Amino acid sequence: MPTYDHLEVDRPSDEVVLLTLSRPDRLNALTFGMFAELRQFCTDVAANDTIRVVVLTGAGRAFCAGLDLDDAATLPDMTTAEMVRGQESWADAITAFRRIPQPVVAAVNGAAAGAGFSLALAADVRLASPAARFNAAFVKIGLTGGDCGCSWALPRVVGLGHASEILLTGRMVDAEEAARIGLVNRVVAAEALVPDALELAALIAGNSPLGVRLTKQVIQANVDATSLQQAVELENRVQVLTSRTEDMAEALRAFREKRLPVYTGR
Repeated sequence: MPTYDHLEVDRPSDEVVLLTLSRPDRLNALTFGMFAELRQFCTDVAANDTIRVVVLTGAGRAFCAGLDLDDAATLPDMTTAEMVRGQESWADAITAFRRIPQPVVAAVNGAAAGAGFSLALAADVRLASPAARFNAAFVKIGLTGGDCGCSWALPRVVGLGHASEILLTGRMVDAEEAARIGLVNRVVAAEALVPDALELAALIAGNSPLGVRLTKQVIQANVDATSLQQAVELENRVQVLTSRTEDMAEALRAFREKRLPVYTGR
């Protein structure tokens, strides 16, 4: 994969990519350039069939502190048209993690604020260290709580009541509360955070590649299904599709032969 200025990309295994936001001196705050790098990373990953899972974390003591204040200081000088284009571009970079076919596991190691909160929400699974903190304090500075997909994702993750309280107050949510309301799947010791996330990624990557990708698609599509029937019709189509793959046949052979399947993505 290409190199980036403020993103570290590692391959702990052939199937898993570890992406680390790497501006620890600025709490991994996002510059305009980093938004572009995140978007490019997602484009690169989506086109790479050998990558089955992405693990996302931050360097140092924060996950991501949101928009970098130096870049934020230039916003008042932008025209409304420039702001619209910028906002659309920044939101696209964050929501790209939801659109890529690979599941994303966020290892939230510290503060996830503003766009950093939205970035964590764009992951399919979230693990957190005890130091993790979440907030979207836009209402405290005259903006709205809707940013980079946050107002769409948060109610779907924690429910409308919790989401409304968090976004309307702009208050901080600590790791314990995040686990209690379902914002994160679980809290693990700081030293175990990334290893546990990689272990989870390996567990996912051990399944059939097409089955995993279509499962992510089905989950995301059926969150907004208008009826049970609509959801089941989509499930039926993708289930029949995967039942005709070589990987399905390999899974049956492996079961009969009492061995682990070797999936090829075909």
